[in-house]
Parts: sequence; C-alpha cells; structure tokens
Amino acid sequence: MKSIIITGLLISAASAAQAGPYLNVEANSGWSGIDYSGTTIDNHVGYEGANWYIQGGPSIVSPDGGSDSTVELSGKAGGSTKLAETDVSLYGEVSVITGEDANGYGTKVGFKYNF
Repeated sequence: MKSIIITGLLISAASAAQAGPYLNVEANSGWSGIDYSGTTIDNHVGYEGANWYIQGGPSIVSPDGGSDSTVELSGKAGGSTKLAETDVSLYGEVSVITGEDANGYGTKVGFKYNF
C-alpha cells in the first residue's frame, strides 16, 4: 500500500486586505519513529476569503528512496471562526490527494487561543 503524507497548514483568521488568490508550495515529510516514509510536495494555487480558503494543484509524491516518484492531484479547503466574544477560534481543514490504488483523505480540527 502506498504511503501518502498530508499535513495541514496552520489556519488563522485572515484580514480583508489578505483576501484573494495565492500560490502555496509546501513540502510534507513523514516518519514513524526513525523510519522515514517519504515526502510530498504540494504545488497549489488557492483563494482565501476573510476566514476560509481553498487550494489545489499537482503534488509530487516521493516515497522513501525517491525512485518511484509520482505526480498526483491534491487539494485542501478550510476555515476558522471566532467563538463568541472570546480569544478562542475553532478551525478545520479537509484534504484529498489522488493515488494509484486509492484516493487519500484527511481532516483536521482544533481550537486556537490568542493571548
């Protein structure tokens, strides 16, 4: 089975001045203990609003050894919202990447406290 490593972006509320299109190139590597499993390089074009984003494009998947690298399609969408009149935000992300045998999917959800 092919290992796919997907990590997320740190999400924070974006100001209106930052809204619009962007380019995101991100390398995600994975280990289990000291066993390196590989690296995926996302090459995404995206668009963000005040508290959300969506991005996608080709990803170069290089398992340990790198000789069997493939190009897959991947994407992410996420957002955040401030909880009432507090310094706490709730954020989340969903991700997908194609694969030879099966597509890979991921989710992330969490809370962020600003102080």
